[in-house]
Amino acid sequence: MGADLTAAAERFALTLASYGLQRMTARVMAALLFSQRESMTAGEIGEQLGVSSGAMSGALKQLTAMGMVERVPAPGSRRDHYSFRDGAWATLMSAQNAALTLMTTAADEGLAIAGDDTPAGRRLTEMRDFYRYMLDRLPALIDEWQRSRRTDGQGRL
Repeated sequence: MGADLTAAAERFALTLASYGLQRMTARVMAALLFSQRESMTAGEIGEQLGVSSGAMSGALKQLTAMGMVERVPAPGSRRDHYSFRDGAWATLMSAQNAALTLMTTAADEGLAIAGDDTPAGRRLTEMRDFYRYMLDRLPALIDEWQRSRRTDGQGRL
């Protein structure tokens, strides 16, 4: 990866880390996302980032579990190869539905205790309504995105 692309990947990783993703996970994700190669081994990622391949293990497991990264076959190689998944962003947003559901449930539980006509109740009502709105709209937006990618030739699904 060239110096400019490496710098852009590191800036992206810092942004991800500032929003709560573990720093090593963010760096591995950025390395795979910005890579000009189709796949990389943990050792290759580690070499690029200047860390041991052992340090990659937890990050790669987390990214795989999130649906952002996948293990891919590499004929002739005995090492696992990893690639940034096609459709990863839609998968990530789909997974956010669980978090949205948890927020809606938390708001409902709080409302049951605080009541509707209280300061807490008004805030919790807004929270619940917002997350319900997002839960209602997000699946349709993801479907629309995926259909647009298929029809305009921009992506592989």
